[in-house]
Amino acid sequence: MSDTPDLPVARTIADLRQTVSGWKRQGFTVGFVPTMGALHEGHLTLVREAGQRADRVVASVFVNPTQFAAHEDLGAYPRQEARDAELLAGAGCALMYAPAVEEMYPADATTTISVGAPAEGLEGDFRPQMFGGVALVVAKLLNQVQPHVAVFGEKDFQQLIVVRRLVRDLDIPVEIVGSPTIRDGHGLALSSRNAYLSADELEVARRLNGVLAEAGARASAGGPLPAIEAGAATALLEAGFSHVDYVAVRRAEDLGEFAGGRVDGPARVLAAAWLGKTRLIDNMAV
Repeated sequence: MSDTPDLPVARTIADLRQTVSGWKRQGFTVGFVPTMGALHEGHLTLVREAGQRADRVVASVFVNPTQFAAHEDLGAYPRQEARDAELLAGAGCALMYAPAVEEMYPADATTTISVGAPAEGLEGDFRPQMFGGVALVVAKLLNQVQPHVAVFGEKDFQQLIVVRRLVRDLDIPVEIVGSPTIRDGHGLALSSRNAYLSADELEVARRLNGVLAEAGARASAGGPLPAIEAGAATALLEAGFSHVDYVAVRRAEDLGEFAGGRVDGPARVLAAAWLGKTRLIDNMAV
């Protein structure tokens, strides 16, 4: 164990488990929020939600290398542990878990996880390495912390669906809670990557939620989904986005496609689009 001025920090699995088992012996329930650091109000909302559902909250800060491809921004991903600890303490977190890569992935580790259908399509098409890495690190973290409840943001909606399927299929005894996306005053979903945007790009980024809301309204009204998705992609390009990876309306439960090409149950409209070198994702309920 080590401490920051604001919060105890566990850096090994042994220290983490010693603290958590001590809480459980006292009868406390445990909540968990996994993060990659560079925290903002969206993350802190997850911590506060976990604090409403459990007596003690652990938050992990770990930039997971297995979900980054070779060309992605692993090295550039912002790291600010002291600031993160200060923010977590203010949100009611009781312990930060900040392991080294070597603690999470010993040199001779060979196990991988393939989740299957929920990880296919959408982000899985454009970042095919990501969900295998997410599933592996989440499975390890849940096993290490052994919380009663874990809170994930709905902003990464496909990730939430993947985690729910992982927990169900592997019989991991934890409640997975999805927390609504936190947005700025203009409707832009909070993200650590927003810091990469210039002032002009930020102005364009704030149009994303409006395009998704319009697509969701058209889908809810029974419009044909291929036309709605294509129209939304065109609207994003006209708004100033440099490239659109996808706009898709899918079943909310499992992100499957609607067989009839029209919404006939709970749905989500999801998008990924680029502004220069920054890739933004967002989604909304339909």
